[in-house]
Amino acid sequence: MPPALAVAAVVTLANLLIMGGEAILSAFNEQVLRARGAVEPAGDVIHIMRWAYPGAFMAMAVEGAVTGPAPQTVLMAGLAVFGLAKALKVWAISSLGWRWSYRVLVIPGEPLVTAGPYRILPHPNYLAVVGEMIGVALIVWAPLTGILSLLGFGRLMVARIGVEDRALGR
Repeated sequence: MPPALAVAAVVTLANLLIMGGEAILSAFNEQVLRARGAVEPAGDVIHIMRWAYPGAFMAMAVEGAVTGPAPQTVLMAGLAVFGLAKALKVWAISSLGWRWSYRVLVIPGEPLVTAGPYRILPHPNYLAVVGEMIGVALIVWAPLTGILSLLGFGRLMVARIGVEDRALGR
């Protein structure tokens, strides 16, 4: 197997497995939130995000399989960025606990979480997603689809942040 294809395949498989774990956790937390009376605001873009998020990584993998492998220094930088992004995401998810899900679900009257990275940033999970995309684009060497993914998914994240902020009363 050519090195570029091997790197793209391993990174994509690992990333999809992580996304699968996140989806399971999200589904569990969604049940908990709904049982506690959570409401979901109108206008969310989750239906697009659910396919665009994994699709962005798949597109980067295809480009990387064709154009890669990344030079070693770029690959190492990508691994560092991806690792930091995942660490931030785990910190954000663990700080929200059972309140974290892919959906915007808000329990009326519940105070905002201000622990962990939420002391510093209102939306650390989205910063982590940007880091994941940059990291993968560097690892697999996908500059074109990396930029396009950031622009496209970035637009969805901006819309999503608006929905979240309105739902949280910000």
